[in-house]
Amino acid sequence: MDSFETVVAAILQRQGYWTLTSLKVELTKMEKRTIGRHSSPRWELDVVAYRGKDNSIRVVECKSFLDSPGVDADAFNGSNRLAQTRYKLFRDKILRKVVFKCLREQLVAQGFCRPGPKMQLCLAAGKIRGDETVLRSQFQKNGWLLIAPDYIRQELKKIADSGYENSVPAVVTKLLLRRAKSAHLEVGVDAEV
Repeated sequence: MDSFETVVAAILQRQGYWTLTSLKVELTKMEKRTIGRHSSPRWELDVVAYRGKDNSIRVVECKSFLDSPGVDADAFNGSNRLAQTRYKLFRDKILRKVVFKCLREQLVAQGFCRPGPKMQLCLAAGKIRGDETVLRSQFQKNGWLLIAPDYIRQELKKIADSGYENSVPAVVTKLLLRRAKSAHLEVGVDAEV
């Protein structure tokens, strides 16, 4: 399991979603032919989040890219052909339609959600290269959700300020952010002496 996926899942859980990471979607031979991937294994999704109160599913592609230039903002508007190859569900409508149909059927059949859930494709990005407002606009136009770095930091700060949770993202966030706050306060006290 990817660490960034775990962080994103923890954020979604605090918003009332149950989450599954690295979920494999079963595809028939015919469905594999339809998506042009005859020998493809099961399709893997980074994070699938379901919220019962509004019967909604978020399918989240996670790209941390923390030690790289980041998610290219122009990878989703057709101007950066090389970058867009990383985001198959975003650029291939047929693939997305087939995977979403199979995912919906699989989750309903297994009792994970009610029939007819609303589904939304999302991208969680740890780092973005380029104009985030252009990227956000492109996502809104397509009905997708961008979970941007500032939002992730904001939600992690909420975790740091909350009560005890026995999860890796919560413990690490509390250690880092509470320590940073404490160190800042200690520096301030020393400066006054």
